[in-house]
Amino acid sequence: MRRWLSWLIVLCVVLGTGCRRSPPANVAATVNDRPITYQELEKYYKSQFPSGTEQPSDEQVWYQKLELLRILIDNEIMFQRAEKLGLLAVDADVEAKINELRAGATQEEFQKQLQARNMTMDDLRAHLRRELSIQKLFNKEITAHIAITDKEVADFYQANKASFNLPEPQYHIAQILVTPYPDPNVRNLKSDKAQNELEARKKAEMIAARLRAGEDFAMLAQNYSEDPNTAANGGDFGFIPASALEKADVELRKILLSLKPGEISPIIRTQEGYRILRLISREPAGQRELNDPRVQQTIRETLLNRKDQLLKAAYYEVARNEARVINYLARRVTQTKGKME
Repeated sequence: MRRWLSWLIVLCVVLGTGCRRSPPANVAATVNDRPITYQELEKYYKSQFPSGTEQPSDEQVWYQKLELLRILIDNEIMFQRAEKLGLLAVDADVEAKINELRAGATQEEFQKQLQARNMTMDDLRAHLRRELSIQKLFNKEITAHIAITDKEVADFYQANKASFNLPEPQYHIAQILVTPYPDPNVRNLKSDKAQNELEARKKAEMIAARLRAGEDFAMLAQNYSEDPNTAANGGDFGFIPASALEKADVELRKILLSLKPGEISPIIRTQEGYRILRLISREPAGQRELNDPRVQQTIRETLLNRKDQLLKAAYYEVARNEARVINYLARRVTQTKGKME
């Protein structure tokens, strides 16, 4: 009898579903026994994919919801870590961020922006509290421990000296690219690839919405950009000579020239797909020496960003491995072979 019970336990572990408890009602996933409900997922879905004229297929909807649920799971893992370390954002942090987002817009315009994303002010406050708390976590656990030495700066300058000799004005930009066609060569942290025009547009809209909500451009580029040459570096495209802009898409050139350093563009439709640009800096022509403060700052920011993105990616993996996650929605999709009634 004891041996039979032992074999039953082994079979439960191996086969999983045969001895698994039914999922809790209305729970899409749990993270360390804390639920993420289908209502939360649906609200997040509507904020990221507002209703449009084109209706996605059922398969596309569930694929998008699986992707969004994975984001909610990751955010919950990090939020719980911030909570445990006493790093939760306070009301003053949240209100300051809201004022920053609302800058330049009337109350009516801001409300229309929220309505377009199917969000209320309470939804926005809850979202920002989580995002700011996670930022505090990253700052304490990762960024605060990164040190860039003078030797690293000097070595980088010597290895890249030619890039600091600018024969003409240049624009240092970063980009997030979403393309509307399948491509097995695309690699990003989320292994996320739009397969058609509708998916590409919806994905670009989702990224733009998260940028407006204050999320980090480099991290979103690393997670979702479909440019294999820049995604790993947080979307850093490097320097573009002013003359090269003459050959660029007219709309892209117009928007880029209108940006101020640090600003992010709206979604731009180009031949390759949907682009979102961030202007890092404008550089005049001429050789830049190592003692130039702009050179020092550029190198330190580049090295800091590289280390920061690498450590964040590793931190996410470690945190996922240590968390107890059950994705009930993924289980449902698998068991029903994608037929979600």
